[in-house]
Amino acid sequence: MANFKVTMTDVDGVVHKFEDVAEGTNLMELGRQNGVAGIMGDCGGGCACATCHVFVAENWWAKVGAPDDIETAMLDMVSDVMQETSRLGCQVKMSAELDGLEVTVAPMAAY
Repeated sequence: MANFKVTMTDVDGVVHKFEDVAEGTNLMELGRQNGVAGIMGDCGGGCACATCHVFVAENWWAKVGAPDDIETAMLDMVSDVMQETSRLGCQVKMSAELDGLEVTVAPMAAY
């Protein structure tokens, strides 16, 4: 099984570079397992909260893609910090197409 790279900037501006992310790992799991500030994942990855909200780097948006209707409803809960490239980390799973992905953890002001 292949492993991939992810760069995740946390809410404190600290850049975390992960070099060995397993295929299928979602960004919420990655952040929680590595203590990334701002990734709480309160619902455990069930797309039932927005505590793993990330901003996908614009140059990655086309590959990551837009959220579905359920995810969009959860993101509406944080509309004051939502951006065009907002996604829930629990819904973004690593694959070969996302190798090198860059995201920034959204501020937690709305939580």
